[in-house]
Amino acid sequence: MSDEALSGDVRDFLAKHIDSIAQLEALLLMKENPNTLWDARALAKRLYISDRDASEVLSHMEGHGLIARSEGTFRFAPTSEELRRVIDLTHEHYRRHLIPITNIVHAKPRRIRQFANAFKLKKE
Repeated sequence: MSDEALSGDVRDFLAKHIDSIAQLEALLLMKENPNTLWDARALAKRLYISDRDASEVLSHMEGHGLIARSEGTFRFAPTSEELRRVIDLTHEHYRRHLIPITNIVHAKPRRIRQFANAFKLKKE
């Protein structure tokens, strides 16, 4: 499957919400385990990344409305049914079309994302 053959919803979701494979893997892991509460250390251990990277992943996903925080732990909790639907679709595509999805994520220019993120207003 080529990158162009992926659902437009999946492509849009990846473009708007996912900046790394670690973020995507974390999101899908949390989706598969919706009753599990995750902290950075547990996520880091499961994904073989540093605690710092896991904290950044969790913060990013929370900021995009993909997960919710409660008392220092996080759980899968998209802020809308539409977001949940697109995450489900992304999960289905990722299981069957790993390479095209990873190509899309890796093709996003990292420096541009970091520059743009520097101007995002944070909720207080």
